[in-house]
Amino acid sequence: MKIRHLAWLASFAFLAFQQPAIGQYQRALPGYRYEFPKDHFNHPDYQTEWWYFTGNLTAADGHRFGFELTFFRQGMDRDLKNSATWDVQDIYLAHLALSDIDGNEFYHTERMNRAGPGIAGVDALQQKIWNGNWNVFWTGPDMQLSAVDSCFTFSLSLHPEKLPVIQGENGVSQKAEGPGKASHYIFYSRLKTGGTIEMNHKKFQVAGLTWMDHEFFTHQLEANQVGWDWLSIQLNDNSEIMLYQIRRKDGSVDPFSSGTYIDGRGKSTPLHAADFVLKADGEIWESPVTSATYPIQWKIAIPKFGIELETRTDLKSQEISGQNKIAPSYWEGAIHLAGHKDAAKLDGVGYLEMTGYDRPVNLGASREPASR
Repeated sequence: MKIRHLAWLASFAFLAFQQPAIGQYQRALPGYRYEFPKDHFNHPDYQTEWWYFTGNLTAADGHRFGFELTFFRQGMDRDLKNSATWDVQDIYLAHLALSDIDGNEFYHTERMNRAGPGIAGVDALQQKIWNGNWNVFWTGPDMQLSAVDSCFTFSLSLHPEKLPVIQGENGVSQKAEGPGKASHYIFYSRLKTGGTIEMNHKKFQVAGLTWMDHEFFTHQLEANQVGWDWLSIQLNDNSEIMLYQIRRKDGSVDPFSSGTYIDGRGKSTPLHAADFVLKADGEIWESPVTSATYPIQWKIAIPKFGIELETRTDLKSQEISGQNKIAPSYWEGAIHLAGHKDAAKLDGVGYLEMTGYDRPVNLGASREPASR
């Protein structure tokens, strides 16, 4: 049974990373009119879509956690008429991770499914996204996350303290030169979070902050773009920052790297590549699984806002390694930040994602920058 299951996973992963006819899908173009809550859900006219939840949580006894729950939809055949239950119009992939920061443990797992008879999917009428027993429900503006794994479970309630932000300009987050080489990108920068985590037969009441990203697009990475570095930052002055830089084969930073600064009142300001510095500076961690070397300390500067920050992590091992060298590996983990805005001290929490450090990213069913 186990051998058959592994063979099924391998063949399904191969299918998921094939490229269907791009002409079946729409491109992300300027002028898109966002509508909520409709745009929180499925966009099957675009080839790739993902929903990313990452957060930093603290238990009542001070125990610190990070978590990641992500849902992906990869279009396989838009013209398929769904005549049979098991027809594959879309592949649904999901990642689940828990960073036990104070316990110095990192747990992660993944799953891939067809929609089948309700195994996985996105349903705007039910206001639900799910893959097996991992799911997110919308209840008005709030969200409910739940996930079950053999090592841990969690149930979390998320409340947006700010309105959603549209990344980029003119409705698109541009990733390269040319029409459609972009994504439609929505994010919530500050979701007040509470709930429970169960791990090793112990239940923790937790509270903290979550970040949520949602992107849909058809364009993949350019040939000279090998990966990206992405940061979500939630600061103690009630402001937030999202930055990503796309790395080129020659080691340079792509000029289409960008980000957003959100002030304490919720006003967002787009950041172009020339507006910030995101530089690896400090400790390097080498993965014992993939041998990739990740820079896990970074310096950040946004001169127009007088901001300088440094990142650190208390848990070096937060890599999600791709299975069978088919899916890309990436480091994504909980971080802390310290620095200043002009003369005022700043500190905060966030998540750091780094891709393309073991090999260039091939976005078959994986995520594109900015973030990812």
